[in-house]
Amino acid sequence: MAQMIRCISPVDGSVYAERPALGDSDVQKVVSRARKGQRDWARRSLAERIALVQDGIRRLGEADAEAVPELAWMMGRPVRYGGEFRGVNERSTYMAGIAEAVLKPTVVEAGEVFERRLVREPLGVGFVIAPWNYPYMTAINSVVPALIAGNAVIIKPSSQTPLVGERLERAFREAGVPGEVFQNAYLSHETTLGMISARSVDFVNFTGSVGAGRLIEGAAAGTFLPVGLELGGKDGAYVRADADLDGAVAGLMDAAMYNSGQSCCGIERIYVAEALFDEFVAKSVELVSGYVLGSPLDEETSIGPMAHRRFADVARKHISEAVADGARGLVDPALFAADDGKSAYLAPQILVDVNHSMTVMVEETFGPVVGIMPVKDDGEAIRLINDSVYGLTASIWTSDADAAAALGSELEVGTVFMNRADYVDPGLCWSGCKNTGKGGTLSEIGYYNVTRPKSYHLKKG
Repeated sequence: MAQMIRCISPVDGSVYAERPALGDSDVQKVVSRARKGQRDWARRSLAERIALVQDGIRRLGEADAEAVPELAWMMGRPVRYGGEFRGVNERSTYMAGIAEAVLKPTVVEAGEVFERRLVREPLGVGFVIAPWNYPYMTAINSVVPALIAGNAVIIKPSSQTPLVGERLERAFREAGVPGEVFQNAYLSHETTLGMISARSVDFVNFTGSVGAGRLIEGAAAGTFLPVGLELGGKDGAYVRADADLDGAVAGLMDAAMYNSGQSCCGIERIYVAEALFDEFVAKSVELVSGYVLGSPLDEETSIGPMAHRRFADVARKHISEAVADGARGLVDPALFAADDGKSAYLAPQILVDVNHSMTVMVEETFGPVVGIMPVKDDGEAIRLINDSVYGLTASIWTSDADAAAALGSELEVGTVFMNRADYVDPGLCWSGCKNTGKGGTLSEIGYYNVTRPKSYHLKKG
């Protein structure tokens, strides 16, 4: 009997969707179809590939009304926030728009005797292992440039959001992308690692936990398989004394609590200039205390359940351990009746009197929890932000752009924000350092990571 991939809904604990995982022989057929389809796909003109992919994205957006409640059931995001298609469209449109310029051959010489040029060719069959927290947008980061560049793609959706792969597959097929070129595959962890260790595919892009990233990199060891990994984060923010206080409170609380804190680039720790600390904390507590925790299907809900009870339990543990070590939680859990301490529904929390000896300030919590510390100056803030095994983004709140750039040069992260956070700019490379992983998606660099350089040195006569 085939292993079942099951989505347990955080809304009520029921089985929302289940699909049989593919066996080894079925996986081989999927890969074989992808290889055959990729060769024909790569022979099509770039303009045709761009048009078909863009039409697929358009069709995906047309299903927004169905996909929004579906996401709420699968991973708990409130329906009031809509789907991910605004971000999907923004990223897809940008990547389609730069494709011709990025992928065109570089002519080094075009003389009577020698012709020399550098081209970029697709790697072949890509394997995109998508996460559940932003399942459409994160997948699109890799899928769109890979398809446009002439690759075939096999996508493995998360077991928490299994229907995402089906919607993507349907949209691309309806647009005219050949079925062999984009395939959705339900796979067990063992089968996934087996595909990688056997080098059944030509590149892997994975977004998920550090632990899973290590397993994937271990499976790829010795295969020379290109592997892109976007892993954990513990993103920090610094509020300088010259910051717009109200803007910082609104922006950072949203970045910490949106999607129940389940964002790889969400803010999990904040360092505030001593002069602003008390007021920043007070305003933040007032804002967060007004949130409505409840069913994501209710339009009044501003914060839904976490995607699974076990994720909520990790956050609860981080909070309780911090409080036991002297931290104070300033948001009254009694304001949030849906949090019974046993389900995926977790009340948001702001912690003070925290320090870096506490797990909640150094390990990824991935929940609606943020620790806030006062700092004396820029140097202390930079030291604390860098005191992390992760390095995805950092956010600086200040009225001085030159100061933000100078401080940014000291930060060990992939993206530095000024006066915003928790945003992915398609014109910039989405990347990280340290335990956050390696590789990069979006921007022109996103195309470099799904293609390989090929040189032509032609002597005439």
